Amino acid sequence: MPAHQLAPDITDDPAETLAAEREHLATSRAALRAMREHAQSLSSDAAGDWVSQQILQGLLDQRVAALADHSGTPLFFGRLDRAVDDDLPGTVYVGRRHVHDDRSRPLVIDWRAPISRAFYQASPSDPMDVALRRRFGYHGGDLTAYEDEPLDQGVALQHSRILTDEIERPRSGPMRDIVATIQPDQDEIVRSELGQTVCVQGAPGTGKTAVGLHRAAYLLFTHREKLARSGVMIVGPNRAFLSYISSVLPALGEVKVDQTTVAGILGDHAAPEAPEVGAVKGDAKMAPVLRRALWMHIVKPTEGVLYTKGVNRYRVADYEVREIVASLRGTTRYGPGRAALAQRLAHLVLVRMEQRGESPDDRVQDAVARSKPVKQLVDAVWPKLTPQQVLHRLFSDPAFLAAAAKDDLTADEQALLLWAKPAKSFRSAKWSAADGALMDELGDLIERTAVLGHLVVDEAQDLSAMQLRALGRRCRTGSATVLGDLAQGTTPWSARSWTEVLTHLGFEDGAVTELTLGFRVPREVLDYAARLLPAVAPDLAPPRSLRPGVGSLSVRPSLDPAASLVEAVGEALSREGSIGVIVPDASVPAVSASLAALDHRVLSPDSVEEHRLLVIPATLAKGLEYDHVIVVEPADIVDAEPRGLARLYVVLTRAVTSLTVLHTRELPDQLR
Repeated sequence: MPAHQLAPDITDDPAETLAAEREHLATSRAALRAMREHAQSLSSDAAGDWVSQQILQGLLDQRVAALADHSGTPLFFGRLDRAVDDDLPGTVYVGRRHVHDDRSRPLVIDWRAPISRAFYQASPSDPMDVALRRRFGYHGGDLTAYEDEPLDQGVALQHSRILTDEIERPRSGPMRDIVATIQPDQDEIVRSELGQTVCVQGAPGTGKTAVGLHRAAYLLFTHREKLARSGVMIVGPNRAFLSYISSVLPALGEVKVDQTTVAGILGDHAAPEAPEVGAVKGDAKMAPVLRRALWMHIVKPTEGVLYTKGVNRYRVADYEVREIVASLRGTTRYGPGRAALAQRLAHLVLVRMEQRGESPDDRVQDAVARSKPVKQLVDAVWPKLTPQQVLHRLFSDPAFLAAAAKDDLTADEQALLLWAKPAKSFRSAKWSAADGALMDELGDLIERTAVLGHLVVDEAQDLSAMQLRALGRRCRTGSATVLGDLAQGTTPWSARSWTEVLTHLGFEDGAVTELTLGFRVPREVLDYAARLLPAVAPDLAPPRSLRPGVGSLSVRPSLDPAASLVEAVGEALSREGSIGVIVPDASVPAVSASLAALDHRVLSPDSVEEHRLLVIPATLAKGLEYDHVIVVEPADIVDAEPRGLARLYVVLTRAVTSLTVLHTRELPDQLR
């Protein structure tokens, strides 16, 4: 009997059982190799024309990439022995992707398939037609252990050693998938319907980022054809974060997902700007100001149109032009409105032609719409504009800004927006990151923004209202996954509630789910960091951790910071796992110099390299995890920015195994 059909009690010898499961793994790997080789053997030549060949070749390349076998993990991590006799397999191996043999018999079932749901959701009280659930322990790509949970006996497994070991396993390099350890509440989020916007408030270590990525993978599996056309996009806080999560979706067989930052969408504008200016630009009340600023460029027509064809002259009166402009204004986007104005003027010219007994067709109307008299009038009345032109005028012309602002901006706010030394033209202007969101808003008022099939936004609490509006218009279908933690909001405009975030995104009816149970950060570390919560997010419930982590926290005052740092790093290097030295941004050069004798790297916003020992500026730590974290001078981190306590909360919750806090200054009051 093939290994994938083994009954759970075929042998009482654990060694024999594990050997049989390893045999099934070997069979599955061989089958996956055969599937990949078959995909590689297919040719796009079967397609008729060159365009079809290119499209087919792209699909084949994606298929080959999706069938890659990641040697560091086994193809399956669990098994279900079902208690019912139906058309579905009696024994199901649950893994990262579907694998079948040469007779199309399933050897591994994709974790996203409906039948696999029981692996995450079944319990003794609701076994979901499962008699036995088996989890596998593994090291590298080899199975090392198994653990059985009989669900038909009404007794729950009190503690899963394999599950705990996998959660606590030291790591280095990018984030791993959590497909083997997804918990029931996480699984409910992952399998939410495509049309639903899900907002996840997740405390540190609750796996909110991984849940968001796995939801994207689930939706791609369940709605493959639809999302293949419209696209899925992951939006993260910076490129270093994207590099950290970059391997999760490919490991699950999903290689066709765009991953970018807000700057990657809105433009990588980096002109320096005072925080108070950025706060005004990021406020939602800029939206009506921008709308008025754009439409104020339309001027009242004072002349009509005279179109000449041969000896014939056709006139559209000025009052008729005014009626057309008035009827179009505000009923369409600015760009299509320009085109519609030209077409309606041309239509009236054709009416004049028909009144004289002529029979013009559509080609004549298009020629009239493109004619010099019509183009001159349209340019004079409804000028062609770019977002940069509108912003340049808005920030350079006090009278124009005041007229556009009306009662939405105070005089002080208008003064903040005006440039002290305006650029000579929009082409020479230097734009800030906040300006990128304003230009995107204007761009959508001019021409409709393309819409995605699904959007995953991480660290959403740090985005301004205008940035959230920019992301929301890219998924007007209402299909989004919004991730974050209000306690980790570190920007001047950080959200105070998820209702506020969802409103700016345009998804007021989105469902908010809170994850408070942590699996990664040790309890001793999490409780220490949670002392800051009353100051940074008093309305949030304190997070809880499943891992006691006794001895995981060390707080050390120091008179010799450099020596203490080298000692702490040496201790961490003697243990397994990655090491992150998180420091105030201004201290990065000095700390790196202190570690000159040790092989290390400094993390930058664009870092993509992997290294065991990293020096990390505090402002880049969000979303990242390290087995051992050493935090240098918490008070300096707090003093560096207005929401410094929130930044410190982020920094203190990056540790998976141990946290060491080094300080020469007094710690913040909340940590004493």
